[in-house]
Amino acid sequence: MKIGYLGPEGTFTHQAALKYTKRLENFELVAFPVITDVLQAVENGYVDQGVVPFENSIEGTVTFTIDSLIFDVDVVIEAEIINPIRHNLVAKKGTKAKDLVKILSHPQALAQCKKYLEAKFKNVEKIQFGSTAGAAKTISENMEAWGAICTADAAEAFGLEILEEDIQDENHNKTRFLVVSKKYNANPKYEGKTSIVFSTEDKPGELYKILDIISIWDLNMTKIESRPMKNELGKYVFYVDMESSNAADIRDAIKMIERKTAFFKYLGTYYTLK
Repeated sequence: MKIGYLGPEGTFTHQAALKYTKRLENFELVAFPVITDVLQAVENGYVDQGVVPFENSIEGTVTFTIDSLIFDVDVVIEAEIINPIRHNLVAKKGTKAKDLVKILSHPQALAQCKKYLEAKFKNVEKIQFGSTAGAAKTISENMEAWGAICTADAAEAFGLEILEEDIQDENHNKTRFLVVSKKYNANPKYEGKTSIVFSTEDKPGELYKILDIISIWDLNMTKIESRPMKNELGKYVFYVDMESSNAADIRDAIKMIERKTAFFKYLGTYYTLK
């Protein structure tokens, strides 16, 4: 089994992929430079499954992931992985923190360390990078006094020194990763969390009618988020996560929602790995 992930080795997504594959015997991990490449590789059959970041407790939803799932690819969610996130400031050995002229990292990592960076490196240039491990690799190959925010694994992999540990603004920082595949189960058991996407007609009270269905079937809606349709200003689709201990209730509610919406997409029913 080939499993794609947002690489290179040492990213937080790589850590999530390793956690997921502990239960597998025969697998190959394949790194991709950007999230959309992972999802497209799954859809095209180049890999059997893909692991991508989806939501962070500080910065919220990863828009590249949610928009690709809604608009660009036809895949289903197999599992979610919840991992604590620990950010580290790293540099080439012998480099002092006070000498740093640039700090590189993924946009999410920079945002999750915003208060720390403003307090200690307000005048240091921040450079957005495709991944935390990619940022670490880049500074390891550069002779300048550059720093990176990345995992401890990435620091070790590229021979870097950790200047300061746990620099994230919140200690409860966690990220939700999704495992997706091309497979579609025609008769899902609806046990665990279920994710759907839908749009409503442009009439008063249409969204309320859908939320009322969720309430009537006594489902626990754990997430709702609107995303622009992209083809017309003011048009939105809604992403919803739901949980229920009664599989029949989820199944019946989904059927009703599908009939009542202008656009509907079932993204899967899946388990949580913590």
